[in-house]
Amino acid sequence: MTEMHAEERLLIVGSYAAADQPGIQLLRVAETTGALTTCGSYAGITNPSFVVAHPNGQWVYAVSETSQGDGTPPSVWALHVDRESLTLWPLNQQPSGGDAPCHVQLDRTGRWLLVSNYTSGSIAVLPIVENGALGPMTETIQHAGSSVHPERQTGPHAHSAIFTPDNRYAIVADLGLDQLVAYAFDSATGKLRPHARTATKPGAGPRHMAFHPRGDHLYVANELNSTVSVYSYDAASGTLKERQTVAILPSGSPENLTAHIYLSPSGQQLYVSNRGPNTIAVFDVAADGQLAAVAVYPCGGDWPRHFTLLDERFLLVANQYSGDISVLPLLASPETPGSTVASVNIPQATCVQWVTDKHGSTYAAL
Repeated sequence: MTEMHAEERLLIVGSYAAADQPGIQLLRVAETTGALTTCGSYAGITNPSFVVAHPNGQWVYAVSETSQGDGTPPSVWALHVDRESLTLWPLNQQPSGGDAPCHVQLDRTGRWLLVSNYTSGSIAVLPIVENGALGPMTETIQHAGSSVHPERQTGPHAHSAIFTPDNRYAIVADLGLDQLVAYAFDSATGKLRPHARTATKPGAGPRHMAFHPRGDHLYVANELNSTVSVYSYDAASGTLKERQTVAILPSGSPENLTAHIYLSPSGQQLYVSNRGPNTIAVFDVAADGQLAAVAVYPCGGDWPRHFTLLDERFLLVANQYSGDISVLPLLASPETPGSTVASVNIPQATCVQWVTDKHGSTYAAL
């Protein structure tokens, strides 16, 4: 039987995979060295490209990034994590409410799951019932419109969604519309009500978002024009105001598609991954939320789609094209990061998320 040790954390990895392949993997991560050990997997889901773990450490939710035309209806899966044997088994699945679901996010109570469907440009809310399974969706909303990019923005493309710190609103990054679309969220019923829209720069293509730990600023990674935008967040009105937009890469850099964005737990550094140049960009975050570029360094693989941090000591990167998870040490000076200290092969790796967090959670208990 595989056992977790006190100095290890549990990581779950999503990937693009056929249903008969282990598209979801569990890894043990050594806190002091960053060493990785594969300890479990699950096959049975087509393209579980994005996963998220419930704060109770027992349930995991994964998209099945397919479309109606693929012959595999797009869906969202609920799985149980056995903490003793480190195995996964499915609880159930529900329709995603649109084509190519690419992102899922839990609300702050841990009772609702918000799904972003990229190709169709729609979102859906599903309840989490007592045993961790997903109930039938309580809400689905279809976006409409377009923006300036002749190929990527001919229609809406909901790429991710995030709940505000007070759980009163959900904000959707729609890459196809160049908009951050805010909905008032009712955590008693799982319903959404249109609230506000914030336009990005034309052709920016907002992809992923992160709130500052203080909750007063929202940071948005813009995929198409390789920028990060900083918005102040007014909790009273539930509105955003752009404060700053900065380039992620130096001028003359190779063609790039920005992917994920992550703030350190201290809120003092911001990290962004770049597909094409295969780098991680680091910014210092000032007291007023503004960004200052610090460094850009190799990600340890090819096509860094997603990443996470371990105690502000290590950066764990899911490199899709090289098919691996690389571990980079974060040294005292961000300008001089160390080279890769550990890696493990996972074909078409796309997402890395912690299953357990020794620092606890801000979610309310079920």
